[in-house]
Amino acid sequence: MIALRPARPDDAAAIAAIYAPYVMTGTVSFETEAPDAATMGERMAASEGLYPWLVATNGEEDGDAVLAYAYASKFRERPAYRYVVETSVYVAGPAQGQGMGRLLYHALIDTLRAQGFVQAISVISLPNDYSMALHEATGFRRQGVLRELGFKQGRWIDVGFWQCELNEATIPPAQPKKFSEVGLVQRG
Repeated sequence: MIALRPARPDDAAAIAAIYAPYVMTGTVSFETEAPDAATMGERMAASEGLYPWLVATNGEEDGDAVLAYAYASKFRERPAYRYVVETSVYVAGPAQGQGMGRLLYHALIDTLRAQGFVQAISVISLPNDYSMALHEATGFRRQGVLRELGFKQGRWIDVGFWQCELNEATIPPAQPKKFSEVGLVQRG
């Protein structure tokens, strides 16, 4: 049974293990060295209780093994961007194609909406039909492509930007609530 929950610090090693193949064998990530568990833990801690990190597990009766994760982070450093997040989702190889990415992304989007963020942005290296379909199935729309933005694995890679409206852009905007205040929001 698949269970969703907020990521914990002791999940950092499993998250790093899921992410490593995306770094080392493909162009999904523009990193060239896979972060270790300590580095991943630092990234999780840098969310400072504002940005959600979620995991999908096989359920506590089966050892609570992390099979996928999704998270939000700061879109850009400038203060005017504080109502916008960048989102990502990664699924372990053997768990791909079982709907975990979609389940996690729906929960992430619902949580971000409850927090009061206005927009979610996802940056996708192209081509990536699986990621494009996942994002579009969860409410993202393609906004544009930047050509030859990254060089990895001996070739130039285009990057697409997908955007999901989370909440109405009001004036003045309300400050987003911390994830620690809202918690994981799942569809009923």
